[in-house]
Amino acid sequence: MVVRIRLARFGKRNAPFYNIVVAHARTARNSKPLEVLGTYDPIPKPPRPGDEGGRPWKDIKLDTSRAKYWLGVGAQPSDPAWRLLSMVGLLVRGT
Repeated sequence: MVVRIRLARFGKRNAPFYNIVVAHARTARNSKPLEVLGTYDPIPKPPRPGDEGGRPWKDIKLDTSRAKYWLGVGAQPSDPAWRLLSMVGLLVRGT
């Protein structure tokens, strides 16, 4: 069975919050995953004090060693998960 790295949505109606999970491809979005790799909060936070750029930021917390393991054994990331993993630096962006 194919294993995928994907996002499971939590949070309120207009305040989404996602867990980055490893789950079988045929299971439902919010069913129990095999493993939770991290979290992603897509709502931009205000700039941190002392930042020179002063740009808002989005919070991504990821266990990179476990993500590398799952990618190494053949887990296929979904498109949004691919984008997050490439932002962290685990995958190369495709053209």
